[in-house]
Amino acid sequence: MGHGNRMSTGLPESLSVRLKHTYGDFFPLIERGFRAERPVTLRVNTCKTTAEAVRQELAVHGIRTVSAEWYEEALIADGVREQALEETPLYARGEIYLQSLSSMLPPILLRPQPGENILDMTAAPGGKTTELYALSGGKALITACERDHIRCERLKFNLERQGATRVNVLKQDALSLDDALKFDKILLDAPCTGTGTVSMAKGIRYSEDYLARCMRLQAKLFDKALKLLKKGGVLLYSTCSVLNEENGQIIARAQRTGAEMIPVDLPAEIPRLPSPEGTACICPDALYEGFFLSMFTIS
Repeated sequence: MGHGNRMSTGLPESLSVRLKHTYGDFFPLIERGFRAERPVTLRVNTCKTTAEAVRQELAVHGIRTVSAEWYEEALIADGVREQALEETPLYARGEIYLQSLSSMLPPILLRPQPGENILDMTAAPGGKTTELYALSGGKALITACERDHIRCERLKFNLERQGATRVNVLKQDALSLDDALKFDKILLDAPCTGTGTVSMAKGIRYSEDYLARCMRLQAKLFDKALKLLKKGGVLLYSTCSVLNEENGQIIARAQRTGAEMIPVDLPAEIPRLPSPEGTACICPDALYEGFFLSMFTIS
């Protein structure tokens, strides 16, 4: 799915208008977050090692890290860029995974348990899939869907390197899964406009047409997820967008279908934007990308 042709080093006017309309006095905070250069963050792969062992080995390579307050395995690197970490043996051995702090939250909230049947609907490149696997101690039954061939190969590569050997990878559009399949838990990290990850320094791709296409696909994927969810199961829906048009439509769909919302509870230190009750929208800042999180069940 393309981002449209518009590349800008400032915020496109239509995007600014939408954000100002939704967030009012919070808009300057969002804009400041778009200008921030965040430190590199990584997740320790607990299937292979421990946070303490990783911190010690990185220190040998001159890389100092601290853990996020809410998750010991989330490390924040000081004063280095991605390449320095990618050149370490830890990276080659699959003992760390470079991942934004915000994107680590969906698997943590989903709380995968041994024996649970879990679906990751749009899995590539595999950061959240491998995190689900690690959080379950490698004992959840995870199915990971990715329709694009190249992205699916990247997913398989990352799963293998991280030692996530029991994940069932389907090179398939999740929309084409048989409705007879049922899962205890579903992660739908939906394709989106990416407005939470905007970087002024790198330029911005955004168009109203792309927003409309994202919203159509998100609605289809959400409806499909509800069909695949067991009664009493948990669906976590997330995007790396802060646009209410994208995220709010899902709340409205849930209400129409009778899905019940499970309140999202985030650690107090994570910056928040106003969002529909029971959901969480992370405000982009110097440490976090903008991110939307919501959870549902059906009875």
